[in-house]
Amino acid sequence: MKQIESISEKEIDYSDIPETDEAFWAKAELRLPQTKKGVYLRLDPDLIDWLKRQGPGYQTRINAILRSYMETHEPR
Repeated sequence: MKQIESISEKEIDYSDIPETDEAFWAKAELRLPQTKKGVYLRLDPDLIDWLKRQGPGYQTRINAILRSYMETHEPR
C-alpha cells in the first residue's frame, strides 16, 4: 500500500484506459447498492466472540458466510 501511495500522479500510466466522452456519460447510470434488511438473529456467544476476534466487520462476515452457503446449496 505504501508503494502505491508513494507514486505521484505524473508517474501513473493511463495509456491503457480509454477516454470517456459525452457518449459514455450519456449511457452512464447511477447504481446504488441494495439496502440490507436488519434482522434479529440469536447466535451462540462463542460464535459471536470468534467472529468479532477476526476484526472489524463481523456482521459483514456473517452475511458473506451465509451468502456462500446459499450459493453452494441452490437447487440445480
